[in-house]
Amino acid sequence: MSYIPVILLAAIAFAVAAFVLRLPRSAWALLGAALVFGLAGYALQGSPGQGGAPKAPTAGEADAGVVLVEARRELFGPAPPSRFVTVADGFARRGQFTDAAAILRGSLDENPDDPEAWLALANALVQNADGQVTPAAVLAFERAERADPGSPGPGYFLGVALITSGRPAEARALWVDMLDRAPPDAPWRAGLAERLARLDMLIAQAGRQ
Repeated sequence: MSYIPVILLAAIAFAVAAFVLRLPRSAWALLGAALVFGLAGYALQGSPGQGGAPKAPTAGEADAGVVLVEARRELFGPAPPSRFVTVADGFARRGQFTDAAAILRGSLDENPDDPEAWLALANALVQNADGQVTPAAVLAFERAERADPGSPGPGYFLGVALITSGRPAEARALWVDMLDRAPPDAPWRAGLAERLARLDMLIAQAGRQ
């Protein structure tokens, strides 16, 4: 199995929503982010050549908290997170992002070098601000990158947050820069390049409306 059928399904879903359902232009960025999320675990970390490879749930199958937690866990692999992150994830799955952020701050007081805790905090702060990328969230994304410089997670999730907050051009610039700086053999290059191509299509479609 290749990535192509999955990409085509996402493109069809977007076309139906945008043109058949007549979504307003203001909703396109949100739909685009949902489609990007739906392919997150599959293309960034999954193995399309292996049957039954785990993937993050789509936005239509779960609320934002569940999608964020599952997509982040796909990125970090099978090793469990810290006990604090596990508890915070339980709150995030229920949409209780204020509580999740408070627990994660406590976790980071104990271990300030935990990249997954920083990334979970960044996502929780964005969701707690109704999808807006606040200065506190940006700082958390930066700390996540500093704690694990080789991970695509901080840049990827910041890009998705920028899309959902209506700033797709900034997301595009961020992802282009990530690809420019990534080693040629980085295992996540192809997945991010696919997401960038999807984003370019969304921006082009929105510009024609």
